Order: sequence, then structure tokens, then C-alpha cells
Amino acid sequence: MSDTLHSDVIILGAGLVGCALATALAKGGVTVTVVDPAPATQIRETHFDGRASAVSSTSWRMMEAIGATERFVSHASPIERIEVGEQGARGLLNFQPDLENDGPLGMMVENRYLRIGLREAAEASAGVTVLMSSHPAQVERDAAGVRVTLDDGRTLKAALLVGAEGRRSPTRDAAGIAVARWEYHHTAMVGMIEHEADHRNVAHELFYPAGPFALLPMQGGHRSALVWTVAEADAPAMLSLSGRAFTAEAQKRMGGMLGAIKLAAPLASYPLGFHHAARITAERLALVGDAGHGIHPIAGQGVNLGFRDAAALAEVLIEGVRLGLDPGDHQLLARYERWRGLDTFLVASATDGLTRLFGIPGKPASRIRRLGIGMVERITPLKDFFMAEARGESGALPRLLTGQMV
Repeated sequence: MSDTLHSDVIILGAGLVGCALATALAKGGVTVTVVDPAPATQIRETHFDGRASAVSSTSWRMMEAIGATERFVSHASPIERIEVGEQGARGLLNFQPDLENDGPLGMMVENRYLRIGLREAAEASAGVTVLMSSHPAQVERDAAGVRVTLDDGRTLKAALLVGAEGRRSPTRDAAGIAVARWEYHHTAMVGMIEHEADHRNVAHELFYPAGPFALLPMQGGHRSALVWTVAEADAPAMLSLSGRAFTAEAQKRMGGMLGAIKLAAPLASYPLGFHHAARITAERLALVGDAGHGIHPIAGQGVNLGFRDAAALAEVLIEGVRLGLDPGDHQLLARYERWRGLDTFLVASATDGLTRLFGIPGKPASRIRRLGIGMVERITPLKDFFMAEARGESGALPRLLTGQMV
């Protein structure tokens, strides 16, 4: 029995983006080996940790196309409207799509269900091999191909390596790809709350000088995901509050919206920063998701940028293989770089600019922000542009994001 496993593509990282990419590639006839050091039991951990993701409507269409949504649709809640405001002024801007013709803006799903569903979709795909509890001991890339030696001695060979390990990607660093990064000195506190009033599938984002306060509608009408950004220096004190004291502070920010509230899960927190790789390809290498870019959660686009990467890379590789090209061909990687490089940079720059704009304290800055928000609310083409951005519909879309198979 050979200890060498051959496939077209090796993906390092079995997270949301890595598994979505593997499944999409397999649907197009490209064979994949997925490697991740985490134990299988960790990926399938079902305890409720309070974390959830806003999956944009285009990302959801991709999940439907690759057959993944059936594994978590019963746990999903639609975002049918988004209300934007700031301290002391709710509802300055409302994004209300034509639900009958266009559907919701996105779907809220707890991360545990997304993680398990996408992993199972990858495992169930013909042509995908998932190796958990596996550590790449040595990775080689050259004109001849890619060779990965695992710590148990097995060898993997492929034409292309994909780095999908997240923001601390060792694959990116080993390739010598420069990364622009900085810290916002903000901490995001995330969790789940139960509330008295029905959220009616409305997402709320309120901007405060310390950062945004977001409530995202979860299944059942009386639960919402909370993403509350505070100054880094204030986070330890906030996180040490009792549940009653914390919800009292949260209710002050909410201004009575949704009635009485209580925590429905333990709080988690993480520091917020920005990073953007100088390039997302190298010899026989492509980066996807947070390995290539990490942005502020101010617009909820982080994981969706990763899904857009996966959709674009899948289309490029599947079309290339059908034409008889090597999946690691420089032409294919150059096309992926052109397609995704500009979009990720523009979205990252926009979210960074919004973070800085809404972080300026004082009444003059607030008046300018309200004027700008008011213009977006009144000028239909401008409002439609921002709604398309929220859906992930801007730019040249990969076919998977329109619900079509490649």
C-alpha cells in the first residue's frame, strides 16, 4: 500500500472557507485533499458558544449550489431588513429589499451549524479526502508540483496548494508574502441574547465612538446575536460584569429596543485588527479567506469575502482543468489574483474607512455622519449600491455566487 496520496489540489485548513472550496471543486471534477491539525471531534463540537455568522445572499446561493445548505437551513434565520443608526438616533438608514423578487439580504446561522454542515458536505463529496489531526511537517512547492509530508510520514502530492488556515496562516508566511497589518485597539464582545419583543428578522447596527453595536436576528424571533465593539482598555471590565450588569449596559445602548433582555450564551471576545496580503498567489499557491485578508466586522463581510474567494478560485480551476491546464498553471493563478485582489482591497479599505469615520467623537463629526447617512437614505441609486454591497453582488460575480454550477 502506497503512503503517497495524489490529488489535484491540497487545501491546508478545514474551516468554513476551506471546506466550501473543497466541495465546490469536487462538484466540478477537481480532486482535493483537505488537511487540518484539529481533531475531528473539535470540528464537530456542538456546544453552544454564542457565535454566529451573517451569510450574504450570494454566499447562500453558492452553498445551495454545492448542496451544503440542506445541512443547516433548519437552523438559519433570514435578514429581511437592516436598520442603521448611531448614538441617540436609531433608524437613520433602512435597507429594505424586495423580498418577493430578490429574497432576504442574507441568513444568520450559528457557527457550530455552519462548521459541521460544511465539513460534512466536504466529506460526502466524491473526490474529497479530509485528513483531520494531521500536521504538515514539510511543504515543498516548485515547477514540478506540490509535496506535503505529514508528521505521521504520509506524503501528499498535488498540482496546487491552497492556504486556508486563517489570519495566522503559516503557508502565507512561509511563502514570504508581505502583509500590511495594524490593530484598531478595539475588542469585539460576541454572544447571544434573548429578548422580550420579536426581532421581525431585522438587523440593527448602531454606531458609537468606541465602535459598532450590532444585533442580528436569530431563529425563533426572540434571540439575536450580539456583536459589541468597545475600546481595548474597557474590555476587561465589561467582560467581568455579572450577567445582570452586562445586560443592563447593553439595554442602555439599545434604548429599550426589543424589550427586556438576558444573556443566552457565555460571552466571547477577540481583538480587532486589519491585515491584507500584498498578493494572494505565488508559485503553485493560492490564499483564500483570512489567510489573505482580515477586516473589521463593521459591515459583516469578513467570512463572505472568504466565500467569494472560494467561488472565484473554484471557477478558475474548474474551467482550467476542463481546458486541460494544470491546476497550478501560472495563467490560472494570475486570473484569480486579478479577480479577487482588487475586490478584497476595496472592501477592506471601505470597512477601515467606516471604522475610522464613525470613531471620531464630538457633535460636528456626528452631524457630518448623519448628513452622509441621510443622503444615502434619500438617493435611491446610492442606497441600491450599498444594498448590493451588503448582498455581495458588486463586481464580476463568479457563477457559484449566482447559484449556478461552473
